[in-house]
Amino acid sequence: MMPDKLAVFDEERRLTYRQLDMLAGTIAGQFPHNPGFVGVMMDHSVEMIASIFSVLRAGAAYVPVEPDFPVERVRHIMEECDVDFIITHKKYAERLPDFPMLFIERGIEADTDASPGEIQGEPESLAYVLYTSGSTGMPKGVAVENRNICHYAKAFCNEFHPSETDIMLQYSVCSFDIFVEEVFPILLSGAALAIPSDVTRNDINALMKFISDNRITMISGFPYLLLEMNKLEEIPECIRLLISGGDVLRESYVSNLLKQTDVYNTYGPSETTVCASYFRCNDVTPQCDGTFPIGKAVEGTSIVLLDEAMRRVESGEVGEICILGGGVSRGYVGNVPKENDAFVLWEGERLYRSGDLGVFLPDGNLTFLKRKDTQVMILGKRVESSEVENILCTCNEVEQAVVCPNVDEQGLSYLTAYVVSRNGSFSVSSIKKEMAEFLPSYMIPEYFVLMNGMPLTLNGKIDEKALPVVLKEGVL
Repeated sequence: MMPDKLAVFDEERRLTYRQLDMLAGTIAGQFPHNPGFVGVMMDHSVEMIASIFSVLRAGAAYVPVEPDFPVERVRHIMEECDVDFIITHKKYAERLPDFPMLFIERGIEADTDASPGEIQGEPESLAYVLYTSGSTGMPKGVAVENRNICHYAKAFCNEFHPSETDIMLQYSVCSFDIFVEEVFPILLSGAALAIPSDVTRNDINALMKFISDNRITMISGFPYLLLEMNKLEEIPECIRLLISGGDVLRESYVSNLLKQTDVYNTYGPSETTVCASYFRCNDVTPQCDGTFPIGKAVEGTSIVLLDEAMRRVESGEVGEICILGGGVSRGYVGNVPKENDAFVLWEGERLYRSGDLGVFLPDGNLTFLKRKDTQVMILGKRVESSEVENILCTCNEVEQAVVCPNVDEQGLSYLTAYVVSRNGSFSVSSIKKEMAEFLPSYMIPEYFVLMNGMPLTLNGKIDEKALPVVLKEGVL
């Protein structure tokens, strides 16, 4: 790898690999002590990337959150990980005043005279903790090791062959593992990373201009980004690869894109480090429901379908998608034995039970069917309705509540909240405001139904089948 080759750039500055390493070393040199966990709450920029690498070179694990996440959710995350400090900007200092902070501002220069010290960390050391929605009613942190990242970088390079001429768009939020796919396989392979501003990211036409002007070749994102690109007459000709992940990919989302570039559908829980399977969508007929399979296991990974007794199902039968191999992470941080039951020893190997149901097609490709539990995907992000329900029930105006997932005419999930008010007072706007203190916007129910009382089954439990269904028209 050439140290003077471009590594990462945003709309304000550009860094070579040498400069990125020097800046990461400079930031690491400001650490007050040898940390174990370090929070990262920064604007997307070259300084953010350098800060993440500074944590890794110190042998610590980074815990990423977006600056606009609900304060109490961020507080819970940072407290559970017991972070030593949070790398952030001074403008966010008042969000979490009780935590030690290291301020890294835009434009910080590398100290060419400073000695950054030796790079610490081992393959089994933790690299990061990503928080997803938890079935126990609180978010859960997935602990991923350095060796897991290296496994995925190798699998990505085996399939997509990034080279020094490639540039990957950095589009995802830092708390989702698409971000991991954008950053690590790219910078470990000698390619470059391009970071648009928030203004550019939120305007599809401005984003396409940024991609065209900077000759970006690779994009990884949720199906909804591809859907917006699919609506355009054409996309920049420099794009050679589109990767969809995080939710179901429909042929209608990419019908025009398939004629212009390679499109991949991918699958993989955060617990198994980004993607466990790939499927190339070009020149194939979609399934009868208009979706694509999720493909075959990536290099270094095995996927098996098991029944409740952990036995392999027969060919063509439905089973739980279970994943083995180098991507299987350490598990969840904190005292969550119920959650960690998903990681088991099976035939002498560590296996992760995804909770997803699937079936192998005759050609060996795997297709995703649905979840086993109440977890759904909303805007490409995992949501446990029980977590949302837990927060809703703490609201001042709520006496009793239940949150149920449904699907619209396009098969996309949404949440409906059924509420019995306290003292007859109920305001949707105030309820949403209370919930927003703890939950990101995509986790707040789309519909609220005011109930006089909850229908009950004979054994006294809420009869969810008797709740009125709020139908939603498909708009995508």
